[in-house]
Amino acid sequence: MAKQSSQIIWKDINWKDYERRIFKLQKRIYKASRRDDVLTVRRLQRTLIRSWAAKCIAVRRVTQDNAGKKTAGVDGVKSLTPKQRLNLAKELKLGRKVKPTRRVWIPKPGKQEKRPLGIPTIYDRALQGLVKMALEPEWEARFEPNSYGFRPGRSCQDGATRSRVFITEEPTPPRDSFPSFPSKRVIDSGYVWTGNGT
Repeated sequence: MAKQSSQIIWKDINWKDYERRIFKLQKRIYKASRRDDVLTVRRLQRTLIRSWAAKCIAVRRVTQDNAGKKTAGVDGVKSLTPKQRLNLAKELKLGRKVKPTRRVWIPKPGKQEKRPLGIPTIYDRALQGLVKMALEPEWEARFEPNSYGFRPGRSCQDGATRSRVFITEEPTPPRDSFPSFPSKRVIDSGYVWTGNGT
């Protein structure tokens, strides 16, 4: 009976409400970081990391949403039941020693060579996701707006598109900067600057 009640609890979680709560906290972290209010940022990050909603979302992303959700770490665990997901969310906290990663060799794209890949346990992946939720808004507020790649909403393709637009857009001279400049007289004079002093 306990197994079924935990399944109902996990299935009955209002994920939209949890996501909304976490998003609001992340917005507050972002705004505090923009104001350089480090104490408020740290306080809000602690609140987020300790939040039940954030822990559940971190577990859900690792065990249900991510592409590598069925990949086992060094502990051999590939998937979790709803009861195990709830228990994992309850156990998530910073300070616990992490387990070693499982090392696998995967082929490099288009080459015969292989590269190593370390796969953490489900617990460690969920903890990483939880910490990422707390750190990301702080650093997004500090990053350069023209920095792309490995950022939410700013892929490498977005960067390439922005570069293309920047290169192709024509610079517009500030018309109001020289209101009394006699541009018609200069153009009518036929004088053209060639860059070599003539």
